[in-house]
Amino acid sequence: MVDLHRLLAFCTMSVLLSVVPGPSVLFVIGRALAHGRRTALTSVLGNALGGYALVIAVALGIGALVETSVVVFDVIKLAGAGYLVYLGVRALRASWKNRARAVSFTSVSSSGRSSVWAGFMVGVTNPKSVVFLTAVLPQFVDREAGHVSIQMLILGFAGAVLALISDGLWGLTASAARTWFGRSPQQMSLVGGTGGLAMIGLGAAVAVTGRAD
Repeated sequence: MVDLHRLLAFCTMSVLLSVVPGPSVLFVIGRALAHGRRTALTSVLGNALGGYALVIAVALGIGALVETSVVVFDVIKLAGAGYLVYLGVRALRASWKNRARAVSFTSVSSSGRSSVWAGFMVGVTNPKSVVFLTAVLPQFVDREAGHVSIQMLILGFAGAVLALISDGLWGLTASAARTWFGRSPQQMSLVGGTGGLAMIGLGAAVAVTGRAD
């Protein structure tokens, strides 16, 4: 149903976008530094699910509303930015508590369910993904072949799987670095605080990023 050449072209573009550090990658790195490998990987899963929710929205035609409405786009963008700042502040507070207690930072790791939800919220409000999927995804659809929505769902699923793999590798790398630097409770606290600051900075950057019309 989906032309193989179009699928390969879309996958190639998805890979190129995935390997470039954007909001999703920086979010995963921040989560890995703040909470460790498990939280990073569950956040990656949630992020991929959030991204695919955007694919479904585009396939159903909702993406056209986001693409044409500056207000809707800004609301989504600011919601995502605010949530990133919230997660960063939580990581910083956990880091400070850890430093005061001088215990392992792993004790404040997020639960699997909450990490998946956090990743989902960031994925579904990622301005980069919103713009890419609403503006680019439809261009890879063969409208003469019919079943346009199904084609979008298949293309988007392939892109989500590739993003899952790419972001997972970033998360594993960052969590390995966290383990290597965290030779003591003080160092672990510092690394966790760095992750929190990274998420706060990312949220601020997302908030001031405009839409390329």
